[in-house]
This record gives sequence, C-alpha cells and structure tokens, in this order.
Amino acid sequence: MKHNRLKQVSALFLPGLLFGMLFLSACENDLNKIKEISAKYVSKPIDTTKGVEIIYSDSAIVKGKMNTPVMIHYSYSEAAPYYIMPKGVKVIFYDINAQEDGNIIADSAVYRDVEKRVEFYHHVVYTTAKGDTFKSEELIWDQLKKTMYSTKPVQIVMAGGDVLNGIDFTSDDKLQYPVMKQSTGVFNVSDMPTK
Repeated sequence: MKHNRLKQVSALFLPGLLFGMLFLSACENDLNKIKEISAKYVSKPIDTTKGVEIIYSDSAIVKGKMNTPVMIHYSYSEAAPYYIMPKGVKVIFYDINAQEDGNIIADSAVYRDVEKRVEFYHHVVYTTAKGDTFKSEELIWDQLKKTMYSTKPVQIVMAGGDVLNGIDFTSDDKLQYPVMKQSTGVFNVSDMPTK
C-alpha cells in the first residue's frame, strides 16, 4: 500500500516539477532576450554625420574649431548624449586675435555633451603655441574646469628640446602648468659648471 501511494505521489510530483522548471527557464530566456534587445537599442547610433566642422565660441569670439571626418551620435537617454569620432579628430585653439594658439590631433575621440568633456584616444598629440608637444594614448579635456589630464604614460617635448616623461598627468587646458607623477626627463644644459 505504501508503495502504491509513493507511485501516485511521484506520478503527480514529477510532471509538476518538470513543468515548473520549464516555466522558470522560459522566463529566464525571455528576460535574457529583453536585455539583449535593449542593449542593441542603447548602443544604436541616432545619427551619423560626415565631414564635420564645429566652431567653439564665447561672447562672439571664436575660441576653437574641431574637424572630424565622421561623427556618430549615441544616447543612453535624452539626458546623456555622447558623440564618437572614430576616424580621427583635430581641434585648433585660437587666441583673442584669432591666431592659432595650439592644436590637438588624435586617432579617435568621444565628446560627452552633459559633462562638457572631450576624451581623445590613440596617438594623441597636443602642440602648444610655444611649440611644446604633449604625446600620449589618452588625453581628457574637461571644458568646464578648463583642465586636461591623462592616466596613461605621457611625454612632453619642450620647444627647447627638453623631454619629460611621466604618468598621472594634469594641467590647465593651455598646457602651461603640467604636473606628472613618477616623472623623468632629459634636459639640455648649455653651460658646464666650472671647478
């Protein structure tokens, strides 16, 4: 009698268990599918523009100009749009007399509209009006704070030939007051000390 009851309970329990497992796995697949579809739409570009030139101005005075062959507009939400420049970018800065005051070139860049931040990547070269040259694989330009920084190795070649190398670089956005950690350098000395 006990044996028959056990058969009846297992006959009812086993199909119920299988149905529950099937139901739960179907829900999991649906959730994964929803996540996959939403991820595609999050990373889908809104707009692609070719041959872009953007003029930066303040109080009707041109402060800079940016050129890129391709700019792709993305958005996680209306509050966080960003723009990717995957095929290179050049930014030219101008002084108050509309003379070139430096430039940045890079293989790619990302502009984050809300944060007013431009992130330059790969073969970044910033040349100042004095002729100093900054080189790195990364340079972040915070337009609101008027600062630039990098966490990658940095090399600055001064117009006079001095070379500085370091990491954790920070500076004003004109590259006049650079600060680096673990810095080393090669300096040209014109006068030999006398004994």
